[in-house]
Amino acid sequence: MDALIKKLAECWGPPGFEHQIRDLIRAEVEDIADDITVDALGNLICRIGNGEKRIMTAAHMDEIGLIVGYIDRQGYARFASIGGLFPATLLGARVRFENGVIGTIGVEHQFTKRRDLPDLSGFYIDFSESTNDAGGNENAAVRVGDPAGFVGEVIRRGDRVIGKSLDDRGGCAIQIAAMRRVKEQGTPHSVYFVFTVQEEVGVRGAAPAAFGIEPDLMLAIDCTPTGDVPNCKPMAVTLGGGAAIKTRDTGLIVPPAVRDLLIQRAEAAGIPYQLEVLELGSTDARAVQNVLTGVPAGAISYPVRYVHTRSETADINDMQAVVDLLVAVVTQEIVL
Repeated sequence: MDALIKKLAECWGPPGFEHQIRDLIRAEVEDIADDITVDALGNLICRIGNGEKRIMTAAHMDEIGLIVGYIDRQGYARFASIGGLFPATLLGARVRFENGVIGTIGVEHQFTKRRDLPDLSGFYIDFSESTNDAGGNENAAVRVGDPAGFVGEVIRRGDRVIGKSLDDRGGCAIQIAAMRRVKEQGTPHSVYFVFTVQEEVGVRGAAPAAFGIEPDLMLAIDCTPTGDVPNCKPMAVTLGGGAAIKTRDTGLIVPPAVRDLLIQRAEAAGIPYQLEVLELGSTDARAVQNVLTGVPAGAISYPVRYVHTRSETADINDMQAVVDLLVAVVTQEIVL
């Protein structure tokens, strides 16, 4: 799964501009899925099986990014966020625009006001190529409205996987790995593996996909922060502790029947797991639970340190545990 994670995480695809990563994922699953569709919002929907019960899983394709809002007279681009950007992570970061232009993020008063970190308005993108650049003209390589994603390589350090956009390209890799096994093992259900758009800007893609699927059960596959780094908010999730079975986050209270199903399947298969209560953030399940007359929804998470940075850190064993648990759920009969 290493090569797949690296390929997906390094791909370009800010919220609302997921076409490149969607094409990449589609190429990976075309020989696996029984049916593939792309809905009007851009969600990639892949079905395996043709059973009566419909199960939807969702991993989002988009990554945090930014969009140019203004280019000043000196040719520096000011920007707005597309997703949750942390100012403390921006200085010196490199970004890539769709046309291949690489920019470097700088900050005003870098040395004179080092203790006062500004909001996003104090940062800018330098995409100059020479002293003769004239930013803002009609022939500029970067224009207002152009989106950008961050640049970063995915590497391994022992069992640790480190890189940008593991949130949620790691989840996309998990779904693809699960699809391969479900295709081999078979399933009594119709399982819809959905690769959603615009999760980072308010879980906008998952609900329209669910309206078309009308699932009997939905599981989000996403990352979750950990409670095992210095002076962090206490949380009973650790890197290397196994798949995290969500019980609650800011947008979802997992129905006990769904929680217990995941626990039972993990214990029956000997899959390491931990229970997750997340006090900041949510997943695609937040939106899907309210579709139509309501959908039983849960989430299986893989722990990640340093979320929304260029060095998000996961453990390959946790990710494999999520694959194993997802397969154990969707290849057997389900009674809720």
